[in-house]
Amino acid sequence: MESQKFAKELIDFIYQSPTAFHAVDSVEKILSDCGYKEIFENEKWELNKEGKYFVSKNSSAVIAFQIGNGELEEEGFRIIGAHTDSPCFRIKPLPEIVSENAYLKLNTEVYGGPILNTWLDRPLAIAGRVTLKSNNIMKPMTRLVNVNRPILIIPNLAIHMNRNVNTGIALNEQKDLLPVVGLINDNLQKDNFILKLMAQELQVNIEEILDFDLFLYEFEKGSLIGINNEFISSSRLDDLAMVHAGIIAITKASYSKATKVMVCFDNEEVGSSTKQGAGSPMLAQLLERITICLDLDREAYFRTLSNSFLISADLAHAVHPNTAEKADPVNRPIINKGPVIKISARQSYTSDSFSVGVYEAICKKALVPVQKFVNRSDERGGSTIGPISSQHLDINSVDMGSPIIAMHSIRELAGVEDHLMAERSFEEFYKS
Repeated sequence: MESQKFAKELIDFIYQSPTAFHAVDSVEKILSDCGYKEIFENEKWELNKEGKYFVSKNSSAVIAFQIGNGELEEEGFRIIGAHTDSPCFRIKPLPEIVSENAYLKLNTEVYGGPILNTWLDRPLAIAGRVTLKSNNIMKPMTRLVNVNRPILIIPNLAIHMNRNVNTGIALNEQKDLLPVVGLINDNLQKDNFILKLMAQELQVNIEEILDFDLFLYEFEKGSLIGINNEFISSSRLDDLAMVHAGIIAITKASYSKATKVMVCFDNEEVGSSTKQGAGSPMLAQLLERITICLDLDREAYFRTLSNSFLISADLAHAVHPNTAEKADPVNRPIINKGPVIKISARQSYTSDSFSVGVYEAICKKALVPVQKFVNRSDERGGSTIGPISSQHLDINSVDMGSPIIAMHSIRELAGVEDHLMAERSFEEFYKS
């Protein structure tokens, strides 16, 4: 079954991408295998029509683009945006903490807005980026690391000592959510545990390590579940599902008049206000640079933007079967019923009647059904990269995503059919 095969590819992609750094690495491998050429910000670009390129930022954001064969200022950009990061825990500097002269714990802080109690009592692993000394003090080396073993756990407190646990308790992020590594003994010493572990994993001397960006992730791989394998249960579906669908769509796309762009931002879960986030000029500068490299001026750049369109792809909320009253009384997305257009009077989503009409027409042409999401009028809801990108790019934009349940849980629930339908809508968009 094509949809299940594609869903399994997504699960593999997610498991190979435990952090934003690894997600970009996974994306770059797909792009390279499909004939895309890597270019670098600090080098002079020589771009050609029908050329396929990608460029990364901070090793945690990446933009792929395929230059069309039409006139850029007339055909515009066809852009899909998603994000590489997910809520989790980040390891602090000097993280080793000893409890009762016996247990070794790691000092962590929360990244983004995870559902905290879903991280308890689960085997956890560590992954991220390590920065190493080089011959150039201004350009240290970086290496990815993935300790793909269940070496950590955040244990719950027994109900006998916490009688209110099933009626709701507040978890203290500094006290209740520190992961346990093991028992201190001759083989496990407190001093420099993390640095020693990184040196061992990377096979370098500990003195070579300057710093690290390390995160916890769920060790268990995602899976297809449900009586008919109709669901995807996995960590980091938000938003690696849209990253995967968008990257596959752009690599499948044939040449056309418009220039196709797939941008994977970082740091959406913490506000996007970083050099690699949607709140930065990263995308706007890349689009202008493409314009310049095609021997066009700034006037042509603005004309190009006016003929461009952005799909902001970030997962949407499906109606929860156990708490259906939390959804809008009329607009009620269901898993495996198609992509969801997200709409908000507060403009927390960019969708308006024009952009909604465009995306609906694209889905109709792709034979993909469409659903709509609005928050209950007494619930504020969240936002995403669409409105943030609009602060730098005044182009028509729609916010959409596949419907899921348990967003920001360590293990989210999506639909097998939805993932394939989203990718098909992206393919059709890139044809337009």
